[in-house]
Amino acid sequence: MQTEPLEPSKLAFTYIGFRFYWLTTLLVSFSVQIMSVSIAWQIYDTTGNAFLLGLVGLSLFLPALVLLLLTGLTADRFNRRKIMAICLGIEFICAISFFLLADSEAHEVWPIFIVLVVLGTARAFWNPAAQSLAPNLVPPEALSNAITVNASAWQFAAITGPAVGGLLYGIGATFAFGTAGILLLCAMVTVLLIPKPKQRQSHQATSLETIFGGFRYIFSNKVVLGAISLDMFAVLMGGAVALLPVYTKDILHAGPVELGLLRASPGIGAIAMALWLTRFPVRDHAGKILFLFVGLFGAFTVVFGFSTSVWISIPALILVGASDMVSVTIRETIMQLWTPEEVRGRVTAVNSVFIGASNELGEFRAGTVAHLVGPVPAVVAGGFGAIAVAVIWSRLFPQLRNQRKIDRRMA
Repeated sequence: MQTEPLEPSKLAFTYIGFRFYWLTTLLVSFSVQIMSVSIAWQIYDTTGNAFLLGLVGLSLFLPALVLLLLTGLTADRFNRRKIMAICLGIEFICAISFFLLADSEAHEVWPIFIVLVVLGTARAFWNPAAQSLAPNLVPPEALSNAITVNASAWQFAAITGPAVGGLLYGIGATFAFGTAGILLLCAMVTVLLIPKPKQRQSHQATSLETIFGGFRYIFSNKVVLGAISLDMFAVLMGGAVALLPVYTKDILHAGPVELGLLRASPGIGAIAMALWLTRFPVRDHAGKILFLFVGLFGAFTVVFGFSTSVWISIPALILVGASDMVSVTIRETIMQLWTPEEVRGRVTAVNSVFIGASNELGEFRAGTVAHLVGPVPAVVAGGFGAIAVAVIWSRLFPQLRNQRKIDRRMA
């Protein structure tokens, strides 16, 4: 990575549309984190059943899986900014529904899961539209910076949002859900303030060919296929975060304060790296740097796996997050630039579902292996697995490995 600062034209914040887009991401991410913590507390407080907590993630993920072919096509056929505004309106209704359920002090949780499915449906349409909009707001040379800066907003919310949500829920459940609703209303305003972007919409008649257009393009383009599958399998090999409570108590012999620090560490590393990349981005040999940092992601996971000290574990997880931020920035930028505008929504929808599924499967893999052979082998095996994926994929996808410039196609 070279250390020459970016020209103003390559800075995403130079463009007013992106500034409102970034603010929307920040507001929505905070709202999501506050609701996630509050819903989990409310369900467990009402039932005392840990199994129901697992159903929360499933309720939010299943709509994206079931509606995969429809959500991406919608993002390609209609105005993405309007789709985002409609989704935020539905999410606001969901936040108000949670507010009313909390205010009524109901002892049944099934209404919560109905609202969660509606919320998951709105998120299923939001993700392809929102992720596909960024390339419409900045020129190609500023896209890498845009992806990095936008990811930092999400990471910041992921670190601080749960703590804020817990404090708000401590004041009162209605206070937490009301705050989430206000944030979503503000996000609706910022979305509508984004200037109407240029978007080349698909006007093909709807058919099986257009519906499966995202899959067809992914499997026909080795660079995009390599980027998406690398992301999917690298995440699948992860899962260390899912085992942090076990590690904290049984391996590190620490308490809840240390657990909080460990959970925040990957996000801290990601934000620090994002700040570095906004000023000093990857300028050359993007493909090789991508595989290097996926390998480093695995290597630092191995270090964490073998660690028996909190003060080694925290830096290791910080470096895990920093390495992941580099690879995410390169993968997402290459994928967005190599994907034609008219199928970007469908490709993004497929990518979102694959990553969501691999997150769930990655945690399942880690939990299953930990149950069978212990947490240390589970984490260490995942780290070595990520290294193996980096090596194998670099051989399977030479086009991706030889990609040099991150801001335009060039082998």
